[in-house]
Amino acid sequence: MVNAVRLFAGMILCLFRTRHELLLENLVLRQQLMVLKRKHPRSRLVAFDKIFWVLTRRFWTGWNRALIVVTPETVARWHRAGFRLYWRIISKVQRPMGRRPTPKEVRELIFRMAADNPTWGAPRIHGELLTLGFDVSERTISRWMKRTPRDGEPARRWLAFLRNHREAIAAMDFFTVPTITFGVLYCFFIISHDRRRILHFNVTKHPSSRWVVQQLRGAFPFDSAPRFLIFDRDSKYSLEVLVAVRSLRLSPVRTSFESPWQNGVAERWVESCRHDLLDHVIALNEQHLKRLLSEYVRYHHEDRTHLGLEKETPRGRTRCRIAGCVISQSRLGGLHHRYDRAA
Repeated sequence: MVNAVRLFAGMILCLFRTRHELLLENLVLRQQLMVLKRKHPRSRLVAFDKIFWVLTRRFWTGWNRALIVVTPETVARWHRAGFRLYWRIISKVQRPMGRRPTPKEVRELIFRMAADNPTWGAPRIHGELLTLGFDVSERTISRWMKRTPRDGEPARRWLAFLRNHREAIAAMDFFTVPTITFGVLYCFFIISHDRRRILHFNVTKHPSSRWVVQQLRGAFPFDSAPRFLIFDRDSKYSLEVLVAVRSLRLSPVRTSFESPWQNGVAERWVESCRHDLLDHVIALNEQHLKRLLSEYVRYHHEDRTHLGLEKETPRGRTRCRIAGCVISQSRLGGLHHRYDRAA
């Protein structure tokens, strides 16, 4: 009964429609019947169907009354996707717009002038480029100056300065070593910056300021102290230690709080000592550890090559000039070896 009423109402409405609307409605209904009659488990809309409904939506206001297979929101989504695709294709086909790219030659000149003349700004470089015939704006130069590669020359100059003054620099530090009885031993050492030589070392169970002062006096007898001594802010380096350092005509240089990298030479030696020796042995007592460190210091000075010394040893190990059989000599109980040529 309800379907009959709907059919009767539809027939009455058709009497008042124009021939143009009836033809459009007939066309869209036929198109949907074609979609439903396709031999697929599930009716799928191809690209042609989507284009058809996008154009129908554009040219007929009553298109949504005859739409059955999809919702009107789906057709609107198809239209937006087509809009994006259209402008994506147009933007690729048309010529690129915007500011012209800065030529590579001009960029290299900007970098070169900024590196050669650190006090020059963008106006000065802009004037030089204008005299050379390059038409570029000052704002472009300012923007490219911010991307100037970092110059390594200041770092090289500072490294050369340190190398020229390293004979006058020494450093001291502590590091701990656990024992077989779960105790802790404190190792104290003083290292020279010039050849990475260990000037003095000792081991104790109870480090104190007085003990450190005694080690300093034993390390620098007869006015043999360097100009500067670097050490951290450990509580063991009290005022008594500072007075003793100055009495030896040393200038104390204390590192910042929690900044071990400021005493890098000493920290690097501690790492080497642990990696080469202490990670592979267990200290029995104070005498045992002192003997092990004595052997390691000798190995460090005479046998071990160092990257910071251009693959040489602190005491200048001579290179073999003869062609003989290579022999091996064990060091540190067989943990390391030294290789020489037999005479």
